[in-house]
Amino acid sequence: MNVPVSRLMPSILFKLTVLILLLHYSYDLSGQTKNLDYYLGKGLTNSPVLKDYQNQVKSNVIDSERLSATFRPQVTGISNNAYSPVVNGWGYDQAISNGATFTEMVNVSQTFVGKKNLGTQYKGINFLSDSVRNAQKLTEQELKRTVTAQYITAFGDLQQLNFYTDINQILKNQETILKRLTENNIYRQTDYLTFLVTLKQQELLMKQLQIQYRNDFSMLNYLCGIFDTSAGILEEPAISLQQLPDTSASAFFYQYKTNHQKLENERNVLDYSYKPRLSAFANGGYSSTLLYQAYKNFGLGVGINLNVPIYDGHQRQMLHRKIMLNENSNENYKDFFGRQYSQQIAMLRQQLAGTESLINDINEQIKYSDALIKVNGKLLETGDAKIPDFVIAINNYLTAKNLLTQNNISRMQIINQLNYWNR
Repeated sequence: MNVPVSRLMPSILFKLTVLILLLHYSYDLSGQTKNLDYYLGKGLTNSPVLKDYQNQVKSNVIDSERLSATFRPQVTGISNNAYSPVVNGWGYDQAISNGATFTEMVNVSQTFVGKKNLGTQYKGINFLSDSVRNAQKLTEQELKRTVTAQYITAFGDLQQLNFYTDINQILKNQETILKRLTENNIYRQTDYLTFLVTLKQQELLMKQLQIQYRNDFSMLNYLCGIFDTSAGILEEPAISLQQLPDTSASAFFYQYKTNHQKLENERNVLDYSYKPRLSAFANGGYSSTLLYQAYKNFGLGVGINLNVPIYDGHQRQMLHRKIMLNENSNENYKDFFGRQYSQQIAMLRQQLAGTESLINDINEQIKYSDALIKVNGKLLETGDAKIPDFVIAINNYLTAKNLLTQNNISRMQIINQLNYWNR
C-alpha cells in the first residue's frame, strides 16, 4: 500500500532542512583568502631550527675572532704573596721559604704562528660555517616541501568540498522538480525516496569533507607555527616544475664536497701541530723576599720558549690514517646518494608522466558523464527519465570528478617532490 506523498513530504523536508542548517553551520569559513607563499613565509620565519642555524653561523664568527685574539699579545697580571714566620727556632727552613716572598708584576707573552698555519685554522672555522649554511638550505627545502605538501592536501579537500556543494545545489534543484512530478503521480514514491537517499548521501559526504578540510587546514597552521583555529580559503597553489641544477651545484651534493675539504684541512692542521712552536715573554714589576734591600727589588724579565716535537709514539701517522678512513666513508656516502638521487628523479618523472596521461583520460570521461546528466535532467522535467539511471549517472559523474581531483592533487604533490631537489 502506497503512503500518500503529502504525508511523507513534511517529515522528509524537515529532516533535510535540519541537515542543511547543520551543514551550513559547519561550513562557516572565515572568508580570509591566503596563498602558498604566505604559509611558506610564515613557516620559514617561525622555524626555530633555521634560527638555530643562523645563531651557529654567528657563533662561528665569534670563534674566528677568538682565534685571532689568541695569537695576539697576552697580558697577565701576577700577584704571589707568602709569609712563613719562624718562632723560637720553629718554622720552615728559610733557605726554602725565604721567610716571605712578594711578587707583583705584569707578564706579556706572544706565540709566533706562521700565516699558513693561522690561515689553516681559519679555514677550519669557515668550513664549519659552510656546512651549517648548507644544512640550513637543506632544512629550508625540507620545510618548504612539508608545508607545500600539506597546503596541497588542504586545497584538495577544499576543491572536493566546493564540488560537492555545487552538486548538492544541483540535486536540490532536481529534487524540487521530482517532488512536483511525484505529487502528480508521474513518478512513484519509491523513485522519489531513492533520489532523496542519494541527496542525503551527498550531504553527509559534504559534512565529512568539511571536517577533513578543517583538520588539514589546522595541520597547515601547526606546521607553520600559526595559532589560528579558524578555517580560511586557500588559493590554488602555483605549482610548476622547476629546472633541477647540476649535481655539482646542488646543495644535496655540496655537503660531501665540504666534508672532503674539511678532512683535507684537518690533515693540514695536524701537520702544523707537529712543527716547532716559538713563543716569547716579557714581564716587569716587583719581586722580593724582603731580606735585603727590598726597595731595590723592582725589575724586568724577558725570555723565549721553543717547543720541538721529537717522538710521540707514531700518533701523527695514526691520526692520518683516521682521516683517510673518514674520507673513504665520505666518498662511499656520496656515491650511494648519487645513485639514489638519480633513481628518485627518474621514478618521480615517470609517475608525473603517468598521472598527466591519466588526467587527460579522466577529462574525456567527465565530458560523457556530464552530457549524460544533462540529458537525464531534461528527461526528468518531462517525466521520461528513469530515476535509477539518473542516480547511476550522478554517481558515475561524482566518481570521475573525485578521481580527477585526486590525480590533480597527486600531480601537484609529485611536482612538489621534484622541486625539493632543485636547491
